[in-house]
Amino acid sequence: MKNSYSICIIEDDMVSQFASRYCLEQFARETFVISTFDSAEAALDAFGKNITEGVLLPKLIFLDLGLDEMDGWGFIEALQELVGARTMPEIYILSAFGKAKDRELAQKHPNVLGYIDKPLTRNRLEKIFETGQV
Repeated sequence: MKNSYSICIIEDDMVSQFASRYCLEQFARETFVISTFDSAEAALDAFGKNITEGVLLPKLIFLDLGLDEMDGWGFIEALQELVGARTMPEIYILSAFGKAKDRELAQKHPNVLGYIDKPLTRNRLEKIFETGQV
């Protein structure tokens, strides 16, 4: 029996957002409920409503760091405040720019499980869902 995962993609580039969604939809091992946001603020607004209404947050978030108003790191900080004592979603950074500083921050950050170079691939999904590693 397949597991069902609620997954969120936070990505302001529509082509990358589509490619990530498509990769997830084609990954046959799991059943996903996928939501997408083109800004950190929109995702935080939706998550705040979920918390207010007693709806679970996504289990997993694929997060672009280079967002316009609020970058990915700011999003994680705001999400931690919003979530409070609840369980944080699993966060994977999905970035087109392999900056050494961001990779280092991702490795050390307690709420980031991995750093993935775009595009998201079936290989990466297999590693995430089989071992929790990327």
